Amino acid sequence: MLNDLIARAFVAAGVPAAKEPVGLVPQDGKRPDGLTLIPFEGGRSLTWAVTVVCSTADSYIDLAVQGPGCVAEMAASGKEAKYATLRTHYDFQPIAVETLGSINESATFFLYDLGRRISLVSEEDREPQFLFQRLSVVIQRFNAVFLHNGFF
Repeated sequence: MLNDLIARAFVAAGVPAAKEPVGLVPQDGKRPDGLTLIPFEGGRSLTWAVTVVCSTADSYIDLAVQGPGCVAEMAASGKEAKYATLRTHYDFQPIAVETLGSINESATFFLYDLGRRISLVSEEDREPQFLFQRLSVVIQRFNAVFLHNGFF
């Protein structure tokens, strides 16, 4: 759902985007979650990969106690390493979200910029806040389903 939210945000900003494009990394078959179909910034298309990490999982507890967002930053670094070959032809933006709500720093700036671009089209100054609210609702829905299924 987060990937769909990001793809729809690009369209709202007037930037056509494709979800899960095939063939960007032919060597290993990896594919990011999305690609802008026109240059986004600096004459290059942008690819992105969304990941959600549970900061309360046993494997992340040591990192999570260091502060909010540490697990998201680690997940974003992992995505950057995974898609490092894309950087030769595309810009890449990892979007890592913790189930408790923290977002990696570069994604926070990116999402704010995307919201600002939507504002230029819609002429609504609060679009960045609306984008973060939609993101928050998706995370809350995920948590509700996750917790509900975990008790039964």
